[in-house]
Amino acid sequence: MAERLADHTTLRLGGPAREWVRATTEDQVLDAVRTADDRGTPVLVLGGGSNLVVADAGFDGLVVQVATRGVSSDLDDVDEPGAACGGVLVEVAAGEVWDDVVAEAVARGWAGVEALAGIPGSTGATPIQNVGAYGQEVAQTIARVRCYDRVERRVRTLAASECEFGYRHSRFKAEAGRFVVLQVVFQLRVGSLSYPVAYAELARALGVEVGGRAPLADVRDAVLALRRGKGMVLDPADHDTWSAGSFFTNPVVPSDVVPAGAPRWPVVTDGADGLVKTSAAWLIEHAGFGKGHGGSAVALSGKHTLALTNRGVATTGDLLALAAEVRDGVHRVFGITLVPEPVLLGCALPPVPGAAPAT
Repeated sequence: MAERLADHTTLRLGGPAREWVRATTEDQVLDAVRTADDRGTPVLVLGGGSNLVVADAGFDGLVVQVATRGVSSDLDDVDEPGAACGGVLVEVAAGEVWDDVVAEAVARGWAGVEALAGIPGSTGATPIQNVGAYGQEVAQTIARVRCYDRVERRVRTLAASECEFGYRHSRFKAEAGRFVVLQVVFQLRVGSLSYPVAYAELARALGVEVGGRAPLADVRDAVLALRRGKGMVLDPADHDTWSAGSFFTNPVVPSDVVPAGAPRWPVVTDGADGLVKTSAAWLIEHAGFGKGHGGSAVALSGKHTLALTNRGVATTGDLLALAAEVRDGVHRVFGITLVPEPVLLGCALPPVPGAAPAT
């Protein structure tokens, strides 16, 4: 019986895969991918399935489920890690559950990822999307990424500077399908306090000023509480959590395009002069789409308008129809086109009515 991708994605949507391999070692990952490439078989490398929308027809190729494990650091044998002025290098296998890595970092006094608690998925997926939340991004702490280059057909190690990180962006995403992440190495600070808290909502929850610090465990607990309140922590009994997380990225647009009253944040990447980031959730709500908007099959989460949720009986087609309705409504009211954050596999949103074709 064919393996259903719906059983391996947080949306619980997606048809069957033609072939399936669960790889628990790097050698198994490499062998599966190389063999498929030699045969000309399409390959989907699957981690936690948290940022993925799969077509109802499924995937006509080989799915390689990466289930490698292992977390090690260069301070494992140090009696007094607080003496390490340069911080700690932490090597994490791609298949490690990301929230487990955050929990271990907090428990061991490794700072830099504490605000990324509760994000579903695998560690190997984090550099692809440059995962971020509550003022932190993995790009801030990634030292290097070891990966298999399917074009050059060799294992490579890319320094952070070679990964081309940006807001929800990386070289891995830009050259989709080329790289298979095998291991991520993080440079974390050693200590009991967090990085400076950069997100106002989190600072309020912690009772500190923006830019202040708090105990690592307190930051992780506060983030988990905030995410649960928005339906962003997976719960099999709660359909409000059957989602791919935030479905749309926050738009980066010219400052004069942002509607009056909408949030705006500076964009500090190269070439971003005159651009600001605004809130996709604000645009959705002020375009008339409130929490719970939708029907019995799919709906915006009752806790957060950025999450499109499967109410238990949905198809991928249902989900994409709701996504297009919300995107088109925002464009109609504000002239801003929202861009999906998850990878759409074997499916796509239709063009925005009245919008210029993408170039």
